[in-house]
Amino acid sequence: MTEQSIWMQKVAADPGHSHWYIERFRSMARAGEDLAGEARLIDALAPRGARILDAGCGPGRLGGYLATAGHHVVGVDVDPVLIEAAEHDHPGPQWLVGDLAELDLPARGITDPFDVIVSAGNVMTFLAPSTRVPVLTRLRAHLADEGRAVIGFGAGRDYEFAQFFDDATEAGFTPDLLLSTWDLRPLTDNSDFLVAVLRPA
Repeated sequence: MTEQSIWMQKVAADPGHSHWYIERFRSMARAGEDLAGEARLIDALAPRGARILDAGCGPGRLGGYLATAGHHVVGVDVDPVLIEAAEHDHPGPQWLVGDLAELDLPARGITDPFDVIVSAGNVMTFLAPSTRVPVLTRLRAHLADEGRAVIGFGAGRDYEFAQFFDDATEAGFTPDLLLSTWDLRPLTDNSDFLVAVLRPA
């Protein structure tokens, strides 16, 4: 059993945390806020009808958008409350409860590799630090040889970008494109957010 994620530690400390998170995004959607910026970038770089893994999918806003764009989406999250919300709010993708550090989709009948893997919403910073390399390694194992993984998270969350690059290299990735936003602004030394497009090394 892997070390419990920071997210699930929050849930254990506050059983209402997941419901608050779900309602936060439902409220933003009702207010007409743009919640699909990350998904638009993924849709732009994916081939039509791509196989996409939404790793740390939460309540499903990205995977739901990508499914409506015609992609074949599998979403995985460790929090069953978030998966239940994804199933309710965004029917279409295959939503699964699972620990990314132990991800083994072929054991669950999903054998084809993915064209694109996306991990948005600061997922990497909610992992237990000891599981960061194992998670990246499991993502690499599920990615097609010509595929790309796109991972985004903010600075100041106890995961330095330089350490992430080292971890990604250890897991078998090499950077393809480094951005500071989901709307394609380049990464600079002063960027407070990272969107890393990675390919298999």
